[in-house]
Amino acid sequence: MRCPNCNSKDIGKIGSHQYYCWGCFIELTVNGEKMSVYQVEEDGTLSSLDDLFFEEEMPHIEEDIHALEAAQVHAT
Repeated sequence: MRCPNCNSKDIGKIGSHQYYCWGCFIELTVNGEKMSVYQVEEDGTLSSLDDLFFEEEMPHIEEDIHALEAAQVHAT
């Protein structure tokens, strides 16, 4: 999976449907094929960046999510 913001592959899973990009420090929430993007503020709150990403530009990431989850299961 690649970050929709910086294109980094350095993505970590932080929750059941939540991921964190270590390249640009944003949080991603994935539900099926829908992704939401958030900036993590200094106080830990999240600010939506969805308005900066057009839905048709968001990658279809369901296969990438399954591959990432499978890789993490095999790594443990």
